[in-house]
Amino acid sequence: MSFSTLGLNDSLLKAVSELGYQTPTAIQQKAIPVILSGKDLVAAAQTGTGKTASFVLPMLEKLNPGEEPFLLRGRSIRALILAPTRELALQVEANVKAYAKYLNLSALALVGGSDIELQKQQLVKGVDIVVATPGRLLDMAYQRALFFDDLEILVIDEADRMLDMGFIDDLNKIIDRLPGNRQSLLFSATLTDEVRYLADTVYDDAVEILISPKKKAAPSIKQWLITVDKDKKSALLSHLINEKRWNQALIFVEKKHSAAKLVEQLGKRGIVADTFHSGKSQGSREKVLADFKSGKLQFLVATGIASRGIDIQELSRVVNYDLPHPAEDYVHRIGRTGRAGASGEAISFVSKDDFKNLCAIESLLGHIIQRKEIEGFPVRKAVPISILNYRPKRH
Repeated sequence: MSFSTLGLNDSLLKAVSELGYQTPTAIQQKAIPVILSGKDLVAAAQTGTGKTASFVLPMLEKLNPGEEPFLLRGRSIRALILAPTRELALQVEANVKAYAKYLNLSALALVGGSDIELQKQQLVKGVDIVVATPGRLLDMAYQRALFFDDLEILVIDEADRMLDMGFIDDLNKIIDRLPGNRQSLLFSATLTDEVRYLADTVYDDAVEILISPKKKAAPSIKQWLITVDKDKKSALLSHLINEKRWNQALIFVEKKHSAAKLVEQLGKRGIVADTFHSGKSQGSREKVLADFKSGKLQFLVATGIASRGIDIQELSRVVNYDLPHPAEDYVHRIGRTGRAGASGEAISFVSKDDFKNLCAIESLLGHIIQRKEIEGFPVRKAVPISILNYRPKRH
């Protein structure tokens, strides 16, 4: 199947072709026709399967006015995409603009950490598509900087993450302000009971699409782990970077202070890295992310804030310097590599204290992660053999 069979206009087909898109992914094949038909949709697909294009492309097709721009009323918007983080909102905005390269449609990201007065000015003449985080959007609504009367399409992106971050009250406040005759779309990596409840309260007879087994990692990602003592982690990472001649890695840690410490340790060994976490200003985060995407920065040490919302084409590898908790975050983290069918690898450092967490991750995946030994890094505290269906003892 090609994109030309999905009902998209020539301008969109030209844009996706220039971006290197050849064959639509499974979620794109199923979601685009449903959205073009005008039906509400609830869709679940794992990270890295092309979810953004699956709702942005048909949205652009439906909003496309042709050669003459649509006459927007002041401070009005035609489509709203809600995202849980600033990074994801900015990434989606960039995708919208890339896909709409040959269309007369405008897009704007409304996120915290950016100049609100400038954003208000950009809204004065109206905007076709707004991508927003819930908090900043509500700020704009309370200040009457935008109106929803002309809204045609609502998208809630990464719905499970939205709920995990406690945005349910904000979502309800936003939804209460929207016109009832809109088309509503919900996209999520997982369809938890909470996500289904949200969908039931927002969507009317929605079509449901499930792509791939629940909470599985993409098959294009080669996963392996190294057992290592905690005090040897930074030395092991430096060794792998130098000996394997890694050209790029997104390295996940659990704490902000751990990120700074690791960057310092790497620096002492001649390896340049930078941090990405919620403690940095929006401007700093945008700059370091741009440097990492361009290749100017090879190694980025990040907390879980980067497990969704960082979309880097052909990212070589992800390193779990610290294993994530809960186990579901493992899938989202490693989903930064191996995106849209490309190959990638995910390496995890596991110490004895991580055993229960490792078992939880492997039970979620449904398979044991391959273990490798690295010469020169013997383990003093051995990690037990994995138990796929491990259940912790109750005391």
